[in-house]
Formats: sequence, structure tokens, C-alpha cells
Amino acid sequence: MSHTLNRIKLNLRFIALLTRLRLSHMMAFRLGFFEAFFADGVLFAMQLAVFQAIYGQVDMIGDWTRGRMLIFIGTFSMINALNMTIYFFGVLRIPHLIREGGLDHYLAKPGSALLRLTFERVDPGSAPLILLSAAIVGWGVSVDGLAVTIPLALGYAALTALMTLLYYDMEVILRTLPFFFISTAAVDRLEGELLTLNFKIPGVFYKGALKFVFYFVLPYGIMATAPAQLLSGALGGAGLAQAVCAAVAFTAFTIWFWRLGLRHYKSASS
Repeated sequence: MSHTLNRIKLNLRFIALLTRLRLSHMMAFRLGFFEAFFADGVLFAMQLAVFQAIYGQVDMIGDWTRGRMLIFIGTFSMINALNMTIYFFGVLRIPHLIREGGLDHYLAKPGSALLRLTFERVDPGSAPLILLSAAIVGWGVSVDGLAVTIPLALGYAALTALMTLLYYDMEVILRTLPFFFISTAAVDRLEGELLTLNFKIPGVFYKGALKFVFYFVLPYGIMATAPAQLLSGALGGAGLAQAVCAAVAFTAFTIWFWRLGLRHYKSASS
């Protein structure tokens, strides 16, 4: 137990160090911050436009009110903003490093190569989108007149963080495929289409085979849906357990799949 706690503390200090180094580097190129802020601001505006075009003319879709849809859109935007802020730009480089042999540089250093890749390129330029997404969630709560207690708000925050971890798992899994395949361009396009689809449609609207795929195989359908249901009081115990188990199972699979990929890695020196 003490060994596990010491390892966790060591990893947290390592993450803090990587973050400080990244921020120091970004301060030397301040325009990079504003570039990311501008790009994310445009994305945020497009998300609002999509919501207005699809849901602005109706009060309910199924049993989902307009307020709950706002919470869903805001939650998906928040998960994406957390992704862009914390780990996206680090994980994005994994396929290139595998193909070009640059992963050798990370494997030769002490500590976890995946941990270093994950946190070495944090991007605070995307952080304002987190606040804007929270504003959308608050708007949805106001529209539906929901009574949000502190325990409920904390539960929503915890589940959103867990779904952000699930989002991370999927990104790492898909970008680990180059260990086994030369080209994954089709996979990258598939990921983009899946994100676009599941940003627009809550997972509860899927039925049959589609629900199985988007909840258990490619669990994009659960990521924003479960926190939105929790905050609006529509998530039962079974749904909560399903969301938590999905995050735990995919995290375990991600670690195993990464290690399997490393065993198949052909380094630049081999």
C-alpha cells in the first residue's frame, strides 16, 4: 500500500514538473496562447450554432428537454476542452513518434513514457473554453429550473472528470494502433466522424446494435450523456455503475494495450 502511494506521489510530482516546463516554454512564445484561444473560441461559437440549428426550434426531443440538451452540449464541450488543455497535443504525437522512431527518446528516460507523452504538452490556451462550457451547463440548469445541490454538483464534476479519462483512453487506444499498422489515416477519420455524431446525439437515443457499439465498443455515446443525466436527475444507479465501469475497464485496457504495443515496437536503432 505504501509503495503504491509513494508511486502516486512521484507521478504527481512528475506531472507538475512537466506542466511547469511546458508553461515556461509557452511564456517564451505568448502568441501561441492567443492562437489556441482564438481557435477554441471559434469552435465554441460553432457548437452554439449547431445547437441552435438542431434544437432551437423544438422544446423537447423524446423525454429530453431543451435545458437537458444544453447541459449535454455543454458537457461534451467541457470534456473536449479538458482534453485540449491537458493531454491532446501530447497524445497526438504518438503515431508520428512510433513511425519515425522518436519513441526511443522517451523509452530511454526514467519513468513512464506514456505519462511523459500525456502531460508534456499541456495547453492553457484551451482553458477558457472550460469556463464557457460550464456557462452552457449553467444555462441548461437555469432553463430547466433544476435545483443543484453541492453534492450533486460535485458528483457531476467527478463523473465529467471520469468521462474525460474515458475520452483519453479512446485517444490513446486509437493512436497506439501504429504499433501494429503502417497507416491509420482511416482510423483518424473515423474518430472525427464519431465525435461529430456523438456531439449532436445523446447516447440514450441509440437503440439495438448502435447502442451496444457506442456504449461498450466505442463508448463515445456515454461520455457526455451520463453526466448530463446525473445533473438533470435522470441517471439511475445502473446507469452510473455502467459509466464508472466503462471508464475503469477502458483504462485498464489502455494500459495493457500500450504495453502490448511497446513489445511490438521496432525502434530506430533496431
